[in-house]
Amino acid sequence: MTGPVDTGATRAPEQVIVRLRPHARRVLVPNMLLIVIAGTASWAAFTVEELWQVFAVLAAAVGFVLLLWAVPMVRWLNTRYTLTTRRLIIQRGLLARHRHEMLHSRGYDVAVRQAGLQLLFGSGDVLVNTGLDRPVMLRDVPRARLVQQALSDLMETSTSSVAAQRRREAAEPPTGSLRRDRE
Repeated sequence: MTGPVDTGATRAPEQVIVRLRPHARRVLVPNMLLIVIAGTASWAAFTVEELWQVFAVLAAAVGFVLLLWAVPMVRWLNTRYTLTTRRLIIQRGLLARHRHEMLHSRGYDVAVRQAGLQLLFGSGDVLVNTGLDRPVMLRDVPRARLVQQALSDLMETSTSSVAAQRRREAAEPPTGSLRRDRE
């Protein structure tokens, strides 16, 4: 048995800074529809005369509730964004869980896009571009500007040996290695 490898540098333990979901405004309409469906189904069930019609009304109401309320609620509840001192974790999905992690030490661009009601509520879409794949979007995050600032600050303070070496190499002027190869 071998023990843990000592790299010489002790790192602070990873800490969760914030856990987010999309803005709660996204479930406002489904919750209002739930009230409308319940009221309409109750009224219709008491106005029809035959028992099979009552069951048909209730079955239709259950179908509408599942489609218009349960699906958006489950989708909202199963979308999570976790920001830690070392990485950004994005989790989505119920039946097929997707988890995407981005280390702050790798560096990326962060932008915020706000439109319509997002401006009014202070939420927005935070776009995180790693430069390798298409940008990752944190959809309709509350206090989007604060999330953008936190991501930028964490990226600046997070360092790894690989990222530090890349920064040093990028900052060094090119040497005359091409001349030596020609001679």
